[in-house]
Amino acid sequence: MSHKYSFFGAVEKSFDKAARFTKWDKGILEQIRQCNAVYQIRFPIKRDDGTVEVIEAYRVQHSHHKTPCKGGIRFAAEVNQDEVMALAALMTYKCTIVDVPFGGAKGGIKIDPKKYSSYELEKITRRYTAELIRKNFIGPGTDVPAPDYGTGEREMSWILDTYTAMHPGEIDAAGCVTGKPITQGGVRGRREATGLGVFFGIREVCNMTDIMQKLGMETGVEGKNVIVQGLGNVGYHSAKFFQDAGARIIALAEYEGAIWRKEGLDVDAVFQHRKKTGSILNYPGATNFAKTGDALEMECDILIPAALENVIDGQNAPHVKAKLIGEAANGPLSPEADEIFTQRGIIVVPDMYLNAGGVTVSYFEWLKNLSHVRYGRLEKRFTENMNTHILGQIEELSGKKVKGTARNMILHGPDEVDLVYSGLEETMINATREIMEVWKSNPDIPDMRTAAYVVAINKVATAYAQLGIFP
Repeated sequence: MSHKYSFFGAVEKSFDKAARFTKWDKGILEQIRQCNAVYQIRFPIKRDDGTVEVIEAYRVQHSHHKTPCKGGIRFAAEVNQDEVMALAALMTYKCTIVDVPFGGAKGGIKIDPKKYSSYELEKITRRYTAELIRKNFIGPGTDVPAPDYGTGEREMSWILDTYTAMHPGEIDAAGCVTGKPITQGGVRGRREATGLGVFFGIREVCNMTDIMQKLGMETGVEGKNVIVQGLGNVGYHSAKFFQDAGARIIALAEYEGAIWRKEGLDVDAVFQHRKKTGSILNYPGATNFAKTGDALEMECDILIPAALENVIDGQNAPHVKAKLIGEAANGPLSPEADEIFTQRGIIVVPDMYLNAGGVTVSYFEWLKNLSHVRYGRLEKRFTENMNTHILGQIEELSGKKVKGTARNMILHGPDEVDLVYSGLEETMINATREIMEVWKSNPDIPDMRTAAYVVAINKVATAYAQLGIFP
């Protein structure tokens, strides 16, 4: 990767491209695009072998137009200030587009988690949390981290434990972090949320007749050929939901290489194969590609890059054959790639709203923590009793019995996961429609990403104006 590429620079480019289509004062726009607070931390930890290592870490709060700020923490050897700033900015726009009332933030620790024992990772996570507490960069009302690349439920419970230990008696302490295990106040459906959100967003675009006609495709996701790059949490769940909806996953790519099968791959079987052999290559019945990038250039309807940033740039964008690209990862396309796809009439569904499933469900988790009651606890039985009663009346009047799964389906009261899925579906459909409305209402807006930024800028600027920050 060349040093010339600045991820934050790419986000600023997209912002400026969209700002032209808004009516806000230059000063307000300047305030929105800058990061409000950048916290750079260095602290020592003792390794298991007795040596001392200095750890480099960051927390960036991009916008305070709404509080708390919200954003994941990634553990990766590539972490740097530019990347964390870019991801924090994307969080601001992402939350705004899907109407989640948070400012954007992001954290990062510059380590390769594979090279540390779980005891060392625990020490690093707890010390990082203590450093955030010291500068008031974490708390249910100030800044709420979440998992990201290289972190998960385990790290979130360490953060929670450190925070609660240092804030005894704080009743809403569980809301200081999301993506927690269910037993620690987490919410059901959080793990698959980002992938499910990607599916809901693309499905909504595929259901828009005019858009699909433009792309020369049938409406709906059924029967579409899909390629997914990255089999991590987001990629795996995206692929799985598409497969369940009747799409064909014809290729899967990971960093060790890619596999392709015209008739479609079984996502779970590939996942198990990789668990067993340590690689997706040599999957029975599939063709191997040594270069993972080759999969991005295969013939398909929908391409979903769900790995890391900047995988499609000015070099390989001309060779991509997909008609619709869904950015499940953060920043997988460079600004040059955007330009090329716009010219070629390929629609890119942009990351900053498409992968907002994670933060949407994190918001539901945070609300659950503040309300101290799980979703569905109050209404589940009431709904079931009511439905039983209605069904009984209908059966009595019609003299016919409803049987089997249809019966269970009608009687079923909502569990927490049903309500979470339903809230996420509502969120992604509304956001997709709102972006498309803005895009259709201004023919000069070149692509869906710019339209999404216009939606975000208008909402953030309105919030700032209403806060009275600007005269």
